Amino acid sequence: MNAADSPAPGNEAPPPPSLSTMWAVQPRFERDLHAFLERAAELGFRGVEINHSMDAEQTGAILGIRSLEVTGVHAPAPLERHATYGWNRGMNLASTDEEERRIAVEQHLRSVDLATEAGARHVVVHLGGHGKRLLEGERRLRSMYPRRAELGEEWARTVDATLQERAALGDDYLERARRSLDTLAERAEQRGVTIGLECRLHFHEIPSPEEALDLLGPYPVRVAGYLHDVGHAEVQHRLGLVDRSTWFDLLGDRLVGLHLHDVRGLVDHRAPGNGDVDFEWLATRVNATAARTFEVDQHEPDEDVARGLEVLRAAGVVR
Repeated sequence: MNAADSPAPGNEAPPPPSLSTMWAVQPRFERDLHAFLERAAELGFRGVEINHSMDAEQTGAILGIRSLEVTGVHAPAPLERHATYGWNRGMNLASTDEEERRIAVEQHLRSVDLATEAGARHVVVHLGGHGKRLLEGERRLRSMYPRRAELGEEWARTVDATLQERAALGDDYLERARRSLDTLAERAEQRGVTIGLECRLHFHEIPSPEEALDLLGPYPVRVAGYLHDVGHAEVQHRLGLVDRSTWFDLLGDRLVGLHLHDVRGLVDHRAPGNGDVDFEWLATRVNATAARTFEVDQHEPDEDVARGLEVLRAAGVVR
């Protein structure tokens, strides 16, 4: 990777925040995307990221209205159901079922093309996982989490066992993820958009920080970079599995975007201020050029979404 390909921290102000259409999945907006875009603008957002919750009709409506810039597309958008494999957002780009992987790649290539049509700069990609089921160790940690302080040594032993469980999974899924990323990166380079490889919520999912460093190595950042999901990284940190700093230590010079939301306990996608993520710490680790996308779920009230922007401004994460 050449230094010229890497976004670097500087004195410039961060880009204005966008709002994920995750928040639009509520009755008042689902068939009135014009109202969603109007409300997003009223709340202070300058753009939107099309989430994989949007079907083709909804996606078309956003592109037709164009009242806010489409800054990104979260693959696989638009949402579609396959007769054999179910919803496309549940398909595994690392699947050992080659037909599932092939269809998943096709669905993600559509998202790259959608980003080109929309004029978006990045496509968010979940690269799949080592299967689709939570590791037994993660299940135990989640159940133990409220009592972790009193459990002491048992908690520590379970963390160690979960790390060993992940390490023993092998490379079969990882190599298929690599092949999928290679195909997506080729299309992204042709279209002039950037793949944002996102850190994931669950420990069996790809990538770990080390896997991300390896997977992204062949590509310049303008083609494929790292997208830091604050809530996902925070949950893995709280479970004792991946220190939140590790993502930035290994991938900070490849950062192309942020998914911004808060975490309460182990529940993510809360509006900033409705949890206890240290956003001031985050502000010290992120570069100025990474896209800022507010990714909160549809249950967060308007006033909390607006207040969340102020929380992030006060912390220095957004302008």
